[in-house]
Amino acid sequence: MIIVDSLMVKIALIGLLGIGAQWVAWRTGRPAIALMLIVGIIAGPILGIIDPERDFGALQEPIIKLAVAVILFEGGLSLNFRELRQAGGAVTMMVLIAGPIAWILGTAAAHYGAGLSWEISALLGGIMIVTGPTVIGPMLRTLRVPSRVRNVLKWEGIVNDPIGALLAVGIYAYITYEGPNANIAAISMDVLAASFLAGLIGAALGFAITWLFPRGHVPEYLKAPFLLITVIGGFVVADLIMHETGLITVTVMGVVLANRHIYSSQALHRFKEDLAVLLISGVFIILSATLDWETVQQFRPQFVIFLILLLFVVRPISVLVALMFSSLPWRERLFIAWIAPRGIVAVAITGLFAIRLVDHGFPGAEALVPLSFAVVIATIFAHGFSAAWVAEKLGINEGKGEGILIVGSTRWTIALGKILKSLDVKVLMADTSPFALRRARHEELTVHQGDILDEAHNDHIELGEFQHMIVATDNDSHNQLITADLGPEMGFDQISRLSNDSRSKSKIGHGRLLFESGADFNDLHDRERAGWRFSKTNITEIFTADEYRKNLESGEEPLALVKKDRRILFFSTDARPVIEDGDIVISFVAPDTPEERKADRAAKEAEKNGSAKSQS
Repeated sequence: MIIVDSLMVKIALIGLLGIGAQWVAWRTGRPAIALMLIVGIIAGPILGIIDPERDFGALQEPIIKLAVAVILFEGGLSLNFRELRQAGGAVTMMVLIAGPIAWILGTAAAHYGAGLSWEISALLGGIMIVTGPTVIGPMLRTLRVPSRVRNVLKWEGIVNDPIGALLAVGIYAYITYEGPNANIAAISMDVLAASFLAGLIGAALGFAITWLFPRGHVPEYLKAPFLLITVIGGFVVADLIMHETGLITVTVMGVVLANRHIYSSQALHRFKEDLAVLLISGVFIILSATLDWETVQQFRPQFVIFLILLLFVVRPISVLVALMFSSLPWRERLFIAWIAPRGIVAVAITGLFAIRLVDHGFPGAEALVPLSFAVVIATIFAHGFSAAWVAEKLGINEGKGEGILIVGSTRWTIALGKILKSLDVKVLMADTSPFALRRARHEELTVHQGDILDEAHNDHIELGEFQHMIVATDNDSHNQLITADLGPEMGFDQISRLSNDSRSKSKIGHGRLLFESGADFNDLHDRERAGWRFSKTNITEIFTADEYRKNLESGEEPLALVKKDRRILFFSTDARPVIEDGDIVISFVAPDTPEERKADRAAKEAEKNGSAKSQS
């Protein structure tokens, strides 16, 4: 028990629980935010192992605020203006129209549904317009919906977070104003001025970074730490001007960096993404662990009415009215109208203002904390577990990616693309050379011209559409760079490459080498020119995997298995899938196929037996 009471052990446990929940979510396909919420509640109020108020004391609030700042900055880094070509109008409507409508309806729902005063209801209604990257990001990671929908939800969540926080700041300033008359205009001007100044700070820091980094004023090994400290420093400075304006600073700074070229931008983005995953995991565990029994007991039955109104009235009406004249199809609008999970920002800001309002003696302020937790729990479970089902029913669930992305258009890869296409597998051939893609077009393969690294990072190619990527250009260094750069995003086990250099076979971390033998680029293309080709073999109870292996001649080997469930497993130096009945094996073989050789042997054997009988 002494070990468990150690703060160091508890910090390690928070990280273990958060990352463990995300790993289980990845393995099971369940929403990560729901699992993190569950384990946080188990470790907190149920088992009493983690008590953030007792364990962290006065450090709890700054830890959460700084973590939210970094998470919002990382979210801002993903806001590229190119995404607004399809979804720009819808995003604008969601911010300028849906937000205010949701605040008004949310205020009414809190007053009439939860029985709160108008002042407290307005504060809660303002906070509840936020969704946020902490919940939308993990949810979208497990969904495959149209890019328009993803962009609208992502932009809304990141942009509305600071707006909802500032709306709450303004309302709080108004209802706690101690002068003879609360001047709404003066308070609004103060909030707007502070917000504008915070935005300027964020923009200035963003432009400063994009000026310093490309000119070599910051060494490569210091870029990530320098950027992190700049984000934290900008947030703190803006927050000192007015509470919560730091959220605007970090968001604007992230957007500036996302839309201006800087060296090492992808490496920095990956660092921030990894850091955001850690912070989301930790903060979610901490916040869910703060849900003590005293808070739970403050929950009133009438709060259920507020939750129902929030889920089934406030969100659908505000979104559908805002997108009434949008170009988005109705099915996509309905999906967006349903998805609005709340997370860290909602709970953190609500808890902050609840403490201050209770200190001011406002009746009903103590209900804010249990209500905010109820909203978070209800929306995470309602939206997290139903999102895929709703997308499926609306016909916008694009399902698990089943295609194959082939990088490098050559005679060999085109032949591979043709046999995969003959098996009804979606194939995309990518290359930088329009000349190299001409033959692929002639063979009626889908092609994409451009550098795969730029295309993937700029979302011109959606990697989620593909279950595997074959990297087979004639440049071994470029092949290794592609697999090393896209491996963390797509998964190293889902990328295979051809080697152009026998020495590279011993290198680690550059993707799997195609074929069990690791045959290199030049050898395969020499064989292709000599007449070698791809064949497909059905494995049955009669023609088993052992029979298939026996029929392979010297140098011939399997390349891939097509499973009954449409999974395609590639053979490599590090992976040898088990061949089972019902599989289709794609092999690279000499000019005649194993089936032809088998038939030829059978014919020769029959001829031999026949001649022997006639002689007898």
